[in-house]
Amino acid sequence: MSDTTESPAGDDLIRRIEGGICWITLNRPDAGNAMTQFMRDQIAAWVRDASADLFVRVVVITAAGEKAFCSGADLRGGRLPPRPKPDDAPDNVVGDGSRMIRDGWQALVTSILDCEKPVIAGVNGTAAGGGMHLALACDLVVMAEEAKFVEVFVRRGIAPDAGGAWILTRLVGIQKAKELFFFGDDVPAAEAYRIGLVNRLVPRAELQTMLEEMAGRLASGPVTLAAGAEFTITTEDVPGSKVLASTTYAGLPGDVQPGLRILIDDGRVCLEVVAVDGPRVITEVIEGGTISDHKGINVPGAALSVPAMSE
Repeated sequence: MSDTTESPAGDDLIRRIEGGICWITLNRPDAGNAMTQFMRDQIAAWVRDASADLFVRVVVITAAGEKAFCSGADLRGGRLPPRPKPDDAPDNVVGDGSRMIRDGWQALVTSILDCEKPVIAGVNGTAAGGGMHLALACDLVVMAEEAKFVEVFVRRGIAPDAGGAWILTRLVGIQKAKELFFFGDDVPAAEAYRIGLVNRLVPRAELQTMLEEMAGRLASGPVTLAAGAEFTITTEDVPGSKVLASTTYAGLPGDVQPGLRILIDDGRVCLEVVAVDGPRVITEVIEGGTISDHKGINVPGAALSVPAMSE
């Protein structure tokens, strides 16, 4: 199913849902796939919709053409009309700037980070500025060997937008992130792969095949993958006194697998155990006690033993 007519972005975006895969394609190759506000808001809406759609198992974001994945925001046009205001209101009021960022690219990047389904970026060409951060917000990045990343913000004399300061620092570390932000040098695909920004590197001619293969594998697997992605994202930011270890379940009944969720808060334990007994899903919650109280616990029917944990 292809879909463009219902979008304010028109033909600049194409959505196709097939075989459990939601394909979102930026379709402005002649403009470097620069992102208008209509495109930005529509992608965010489609990703949020895919997150809740039980027919969607994985989302792929890619672009048409060979030169660009996304060259960032379209600064020439394609803007939403301004919000009406009283005649005597000033041109700018306190909070306009932060609101513009929060409701704009920040909302797009957040929709991807919060998506309950795995999101793959297929980077076919240059990804610059917000386009780079759009790709890096995805769970997996597949990049054409001919493509490149560019932290273009410094060239325009502005601070990194679209969640880049948070995302890039987590991926490559503070020192390398500062180098990329300060100089704005091109990062060829091979270098992007070397420093950990990319999962797979392929010739551009093989990019679509690789995306179909990876998305197909994810679409045929359980949506517990979403829980794994969320666990990977959240563990680094959880305070030391609150360690979250999760192989929990999510999604449709057929996807439920035996697992557990452990929340350790100042040495106290809340253990949720999920067992599958034929058509039944058994959930048992054990609260209280210390970590050592639950070492080696065996859960009947779950074929599961909670591993011993260190204090």
